[in-house]
Amino acid sequence: MDEDAFWALIDELSRRPGDRDERLEWLTGRLLRRPAAESAVFQARLERACAVAHREELWRAADRVEGGACTDDGFHYFTLWLVAQGREVYGAVLADPDALAGLPGIRALAGRPRDLWHDDEWPEWEELDYAAQDAFDELTGQEDDDGEEFLDAVEAAEEAAVAAGEWGEREEWELPEERGSLGDRDFPEDREFSADGEFPEGREFSADGGLAGGRGSRSSPVAG
Repeated sequence: MDEDAFWALIDELSRRPGDRDERLEWLTGRLLRRPAAESAVFQARLERACAVAHREELWRAADRVEGGACTDDGFHYFTLWLVAQGREVYGAVLADPDALAGLPGIRALAGRPRDLWHDDEWPEWEELDYAAQDAFDELTGQEDDDGEEFLDAVEAAEEAAVAAGEWGEREEWELPEERGSLGDRDFPEDREFSADGEFPEGREFSADGGLAGGRGSRSSPVAG
């Protein structure tokens, strides 16, 4: 599975009807039609796309969306959601994090308290991180090995991509300990997007388009 094949799956996922569970079921089904090794390559490319998006300026934009409550794990789940919006949206937001404000899925949250956001609306998608492993485990019968064989296969896929010069070694980015103007002191729990479509710091929504996303239930390590 090369880069174009990976994004072709993601782009189709972004256009699929139904809720998150139905879309993940479709993705897992598509991976089950391929050799198990391709599930590991898919995961390696997914983690790489998330790693590329682990940038402070993008975290700050996500943090504004979530009212100053975007944690380290939460930011990883946000990058999974961003990847799932498709290649075009992903590239546009990486090029200009302020473009995030123009996505329909983000605009739909404006002026609404976070406790009223539906799971499928949250701009986080943790469970996307597990679709490839679910397919790999089913294909290999390794459902009781705590994922060790899958993780080894993903690591091998990453090493092969580095050796081929497709991408470099990962560079880790960590959530700043001092969150500056985005800390809880400046974002009380009840502070949300304004109804007129502005970030709390006054950044206006653009007119560009995109897709919606949400939050999963399982936990996973942050991909660097």
